Amino acid sequence: MAAQMLHGTVLLVGAGKMGGALLEGWLARGLDPKHIAVRDPAPPPEVAKIIAARKIGRDPDPKTFSPDAIVLAVKPQIAAEAAPSLAPFVQPKSVVISIMAGRTIASLERAFPSAAIVRGMPNTPASIGRGITVAIANKRVDAAKKKLAHDLLAAVGAVEWVDDEALMDAVTAVSGSGPAYLFLLAESLAEAAIAAGLPKDLAIKLARETVTGSGELLHRSQHDAAKLRENVTSPGGTTAAALEVLMDKEGLEALLKKAVAAATKRSRDLAG
Repeated sequence: MAAQMLHGTVLLVGAGKMGGALLEGWLARGLDPKHIAVRDPAPPPEVAKIIAARKIGRDPDPKTFSPDAIVLAVKPQIAAEAAPSLAPFVQPKSVVISIMAGRTIASLERAFPSAAIVRGMPNTPASIGRGITVAIANKRVDAAKKKLAHDLLAAVGAVEWVDDEALMDAVTAVSGSGPAYLFLLAESLAEAAIAAGLPKDLAIKLARETVTGSGELLHRSQHDAAKLRENVTSPGGTTAAALEVLMDKEGLEALLKKAVAAATKRSRDLAG
């Protein structure tokens, strides 16, 4: 099924890696470049090239540019200083969409009183259109604004909505930080392969292709992860021997539970 074409006017604040990924996704889904404006003093060269090539406006004037959505993709540390200059863009028709890590809806409402606000947590696979974003809306977001926010976030991958903001800390720990866990798995598998006697280049390639290929299989399969694991595991075989170690009470599952708990706690601490 073809992706839905995007409509509306959008102000993108922050055109770094995630903001740039969103911009590319919007353009790919047919959002008119004339309806996009960017505020970023120094976007990365690859994003600056897109902005110039598509003749996307820079640093618009709120008197002449009235966005349906203001997407905040800046670092959380500069949110406070950026907010006053953005307030004039926020109109009754607007929805403010923040993908800043750790910034709660309450903090965004202090910066933008009376605004319709969506808080989202995407992850880095968004850069290839395979991200997943979990989002939550405040009470001022009506059905039309929620649909616009959904469509804009869906330009870089799947979108799920929650009603309890407290879940966002665990979301950050699982999907937000999760890509790093998989990259570490690839690193560790390569190191284990080298320790088992394989040449370094071959070890790295085997680990990389095994992790990425297995991820794609999981993505395409109708089976869940447990069933796919069982399909690889013959009783008394090599995989079973390895899984005895990995599924020990202090093995991979226990480590991941500790890791996610630590990341969840850190997310809560950062949110204040």
